[in-house]
Amino acid sequence: MDLHAVQGSQNGNDHSGARDGYIEWGDSYIPNTVSVIDFFARRYGDNPSLGGVELMNEPSGVNLDSLKNYYKQAYDAVRRYSQSAYVIMSNPLDHDSKVLLSFVQHFNNVVIDVHYYNLYSDYFNSQNTQQNIDFIRNQRASDLSGVSSTNALSFVGEWTSAWSVQGASKEDYQNYAQAQLDVYSRATFGWAYWSYKCQYDQ
Repeated sequence: MDLHAVQGSQNGNDHSGARDGYIEWGDSYIPNTVSVIDFFARRYGDNPSLGGVELMNEPSGVNLDSLKNYYKQAYDAVRRYSQSAYVIMSNPLDHDSKVLLSFVQHFNNVVIDVHYYNLYSDYFNSQNTQQNIDFIRNQRASDLSGVSSTNALSFVGEWTSAWSVQGASKEDYQNYAQAQLDVYSRATFGWAYWSYKCQYDQ
């Protein structure tokens, strides 16, 4: 179960419930957001089909101390109703993927969720097929290895084979996807593809 949009917006994007691009989520919104997690956990915490609860999707541009405060309170809310459900904490998009490592050492059954896209970064706009693949096999592999070295599990919660390379062949797409599969399969909690159907023809 994933809390994908929170009151006040945690990143200013349309998938966080924002219409104007503003990020308002902060300390004053924590009680309300925790109450939503408490509702979910109370309702589904003893259901054997509940694998985990993701506390917030893709925070970005929020105060890191406020986010950690929220994660602690929301973790406690889940644990009131379930000791076995995984508590999944999304790494802030505007911070290094290791930002939560020391923080999560004090929790049990915790997963750090990282999202890896080459599509939405200008850094990749001028890169060719092989450069994109090399970045996956080198930089992303290193980042994921760092996340996986903690007592928390690592989860590549979103990735896609869509990218900014123009005129790529079917084989290029396959090689790019295979590189990601090879690397992201090392995540200790697995991966999830985003998404089977989207606006890209490939």
